Amino acid sequence: MRLLIVEDDVELCRELGNHLTACGYAVDAFSNAEEVLERLDRDEAYDAAVLDILLPGMDGLTLLRRLRDAGNRLPVLVLTMRGSVQDRVQGLDAGADDYMVKPFSYEELDARLRALIRRGPALHGNVLTVADLSLETSTRRVWRGGKEIRLSGREFALLEYMMYNEGIVLTRGQIGQHIWNSQGANASNVVDVYIRYLRRKIDDESKVKLIRTVRGAGYRLSAEE
Repeated sequence: MRLLIVEDDVELCRELGNHLTACGYAVDAFSNAEEVLERLDRDEAYDAAVLDILLPGMDGLTLLRRLRDAGNRLPVLVLTMRGSVQDRVQGLDAGADDYMVKPFSYEELDARLRALIRRGPALHGNVLTVADLSLETSTRRVWRGGKEIRLSGREFALLEYMMYNEGIVLTRGQIGQHIWNSQGANASNVVDVYIRYLRRKIDDESKVKLIRTVRGAGYRLSAEE
């Protein structure tokens, strides 16, 4: 999953980025709204955003309204020091999907982000299932044929991304951006390595292979040939 952070507090932005990266997300962080608009204009795909209100130049609520006016439905969690009822109402009315006040608990932030992504544009549930493979997003547990499979953080993030996009061919570039925040030859090599890791754990002991190579294009996770 790929997250966007908009936070001008350098230390907090670094802490957020490190924490969410350790949780298996690919993270892009920005300190002002103008940079975010430029990035989104290049059609960068994100699964959710964490947005501060008090930003230099254009404030977070103005940025949010501009995104919604342009038809951008990116799930947004506002994370701010403004905690009055009026502030919350303004944030939600501007288009926020959720609202948290600083100081905050990382455990709660994680849970709220998982909920945002689950109910994002595709309205995913808590458990993703493809054939006899199941992934529970809230507990980060995976089963194949009733047997639990242990995955590393990056393996889990890769499998989750592929299951969210069941049946869709994902290029190495898309996977590299979404899971590692990287592009190019180095990203392709890393993607290939982690696909092999996943295949060993997910497919090697099963008759039906779910992770498929699409020659010249990328990879697809599907129960169908």
